[in-house]
Amino acid sequence: MSHTNSLWRNACVVVPMYNESSVIAEVVSEVLGHFDRVVCVDDGSTDDSAALARAAGATVVQHPINLGQGAALETGIRFALRDPVVSHVVTFDADGQHSVTDAEAMVRRAVEDDVQVVLGSRFLGSSEQVPLARRLLLRGATWFSRATTGLVLSDAHNGLRVLRRDAAQQLSLKLHGMSHASEILGKIAAEKWSYVEHPVTITYTDYSRAKGQRAYNAFNIAFDVAVSRVRHAA
Repeated sequence: MSHTNSLWRNACVVVPMYNESSVIAEVVSEVLGHFDRVVCVDDGSTDDSAALARAAGATVVQHPINLGQGAALETGIRFALRDPVVSHVVTFDADGQHSVTDAEAMVRRAVEDDVQVVLGSRFLGSSEQVPLARRLLLRGATWFSRATTGLVLSDAHNGLRVLRRDAAQQLSLKLHGMSHASEILGKIAAEKWSYVEHPVTITYTDYSRAKGQRAYNAFNIAFDVAVSRVRHAA
């Protein structure tokens, strides 16, 4: 499907996936209803996620083993940038939580506001049935990010974001697990990239809750980020 609006014709949606066979075809089909380019990075899945995503119309890049979501995003972003037409890269979760119309609006915001990064925020928008434990975890992550980067954000760990090409080219993710979200924020702060938050709707389903982060991962993320910063300072 070719979209007449050049904003979305020149954007590439990167979807990291790991054992998402029950939802990935629907997610890809929905995204392709709005964007021309979808790259799914199969991060060592043991099910048929890759075949289903490909059949739904996505370009699929595969990791032979599971490396983590950060690594999958890194691979997907590098692959997307190989196409010189791509002006923006959208990162989009595979579990059905994100809204493709929000992604469209964020690309438009990136162009109209002339910013390098647009970060989705569920706390500016709507979160349907956010579990209390998840809400507390996200609030803690937001506080941690403010304390360590100086960025004033309402939602520090939202996987829906838009990177303008120049920012995407400079981004090199070293933290391959879930800590990549904090690493991206650190890069925004260090490089003084222009950014805005944009309200988005996150739809929590039984499936997405089961796939989501456990509370103890907050400690792992904080440790990974702290170690990374010590290494860079050394």
